[in-house]
Amino acid sequence: MMLDSFKTYFQSKTNLTDEQFRSITGTLQSKKVEKGTVLLHQGDICHHSFFVSKGLLRSYTIDETGKEHIIQFAPENWIISDRSSSYFNEPSELFIDAIEETEIVLIDKNFIDAAAEISISFRQQDNIALHNHIRQLQKRVNLLLGATAEQRYLDFITIYPSLTLRIPQWMIASYLGITPETLSRVRKELAKRNFKPY
Repeated sequence: MMLDSFKTYFQSKTNLTDEQFRSITGTLQSKKVEKGTVLLHQGDICHHSFFVSKGLLRSYTIDETGKEHIIQFAPENWIISDRSSSYFNEPSELFIDAIEETEIVLIDKNFIDAAAEISISFRQQDNIALHNHIRQLQKRVNLLLGATAEQRYLDFITIYPSLTLRIPQWMIASYLGITPETLSRVRKELAKRNFKPY
């Protein structure tokens, strides 16, 4: 079932036939992970990307004071990884863990290389995905540096419209770089203006 979800997702992004997809799935793994399971530890090399068939993952860092800083969420049909660690074969600065019980497909370099070998459209889509990831990171940095708390929250809702009720408020605040108290105030102010984000 997990591989079926990934197949549907993957074929929607490429022109691979069923036969071509089957021919390169030998290294794919799928599994269920419990809530709280850490899939990548800071300091480890990231050998997989994680496709979320069902559930929710996140990536984050922990600073010297022990405070978490959430970088990304990955709900259903999202892929999460540490591209820098994978590409440069260097220790990751990130943790990746499960916020909910989650069903994932583990995608390794062999699968990526095999897909790139047989599909021009995959190579094009992978390149687009990389550049889109860079664009989103740049936008995120700009928001954290210069946007108001309300602007950051509205951007969060645009990116993750289904997550406002699935994750605790402190995690949203961590992602936004604000305190939970500030987030609560923003939501109340938006509600007063009849805005219904959740």
